[in-house]
Amino acid sequence: MQIIIYSVLGLIALIAGLIFINYIGIFIRAWASGSYVGFPTLIAMSLRSVPVAKIVDARITAHKAGLRLTTDELEAHYLAEGNVEQTVQALIAADKAKITLDFRRACAIDLATKGTGKSVLEAVRTSINPKVIECPDGTVKRSIDGVAKDGIQVKAKARVTVRSNLDNYVGSALEETIIARVGEGIVTTIGSADTYKDVLESPDKISKVVLERGLDVGTAFEILSIDIADVDVGENIGAKLQESQAEADKNVAQAKAEMRRAAAVALEQEMKAKVEEMKAKVVEAEAEVPLALAAAFRDGNLGVMDYYRLNNIKADTDMRDSIAKEDEA
Repeated sequence: MQIIIYSVLGLIALIAGLIFINYIGIFIRAWASGSYVGFPTLIAMSLRSVPVAKIVDARITAHKAGLRLTTDELEAHYLAEGNVEQTVQALIAADKAKITLDFRRACAIDLATKGTGKSVLEAVRTSINPKVIECPDGTVKRSIDGVAKDGIQVKAKARVTVRSNLDNYVGSALEETIIARVGEGIVTTIGSADTYKDVLESPDKISKVVLERGLDVGTAFEILSIDIADVDVGENIGAKLQESQAEADKNVAQAKAEMRRAAAVALEQEMKAKVEEMKAKVVEAEAEVPLALAAAFRDGNLGVMDYYRLNNIKADTDMRDSIAKEDEA
């Protein structure tokens, strides 16, 4: 019985020693920095598969910066697959810059930007130091192309200075929407100009008109300024459109003329067919003349002298026709 008791006590002592060895460094570090964390809390975090050193170090960093964060808050954010280090750094940066940002909102921004290539720390830094967005970004197009009312194309490039709006960062549109809206505004402004010369003379009008449209509504940014970096004259789109329209009209006219020619050819062939049909009817009628003469002889309606007189008239008619043809020749 004594052996069993000593064995149990030895096992307990061994476990206590291992716990002491594993957590004594973290415990002393937290205690020395004023962010006390007890051994039960450290053991509980280990049992929940939470990296103890990471949570404690983040709490120490926040405590030294004057922020009061609990291990439960940091642990909950870690279990939600958040970035604890960047969240704490973002809170410190916002506090130093006198920007209102609580822990819950920072966690929400961190989770919302997960997988987008952004981070809560970048959002806070952009809120402190505004960033410049190139419009367009150069990945697809090198300039924003618009056409003035006189048909001349104008190519423009803009630089948009934005600042993060932390109150609307979660669930709002990001940089791609800003670029698209600014591009749309520039194209609309160029299209409303009477001539391309107006755009070249006062490119600042584009930025003023676009800035007045409130393009940052529903986005995670606040637009501070829109500056036109470059304006170039492009192609004469109006002349090209007129040329294309003239070519299309020519093709339509040619098609209609071809239709009329085909209709005329078809009508000609139809008339020829009708002529041949009439000739066939004449030949058919002439073939019935001898039959009619024979029937008239049989019925007594035509005598021999009448027949001779008919032949004389026919011969006289043929002679006159031949004389007339010779005179015409």
